[in-house]
Amino acid sequence: MTTSCSWQVHQDSEAAIHRQPNLELCASSVSLSTSYYFDCDDVALKNFAEYVLHQSREEREHAETLMKLQNQRGGRILLQDICPLTGEWLNK
Repeated sequence: MTTSCSWQVHQDSEAAIHRQPNLELCASSVSLSTSYYFDCDDVALKNFAEYVLHQSREEREHAETLMKLQNQRGGRILLQDICPLTGEWLNK
């Protein structure tokens, strides 16, 4: 996928630059889901839920930082749908 950048980048590198924010947002989504699962009354792992929620926010911040840097350098941001979470959390 070619974009109009003001700097020369190898195609493989450019693909990785576009892929990384999407991976960070996917990780954030999974962590967010995990956090709220652990915060359920029947699971009740409050401290772990808070830790995973913090991780979710960090992943989102990573994505935002990467996209900001890409904008500053004249690149174009290509976001994909956030990875769908399949299945449900089971409490056994």
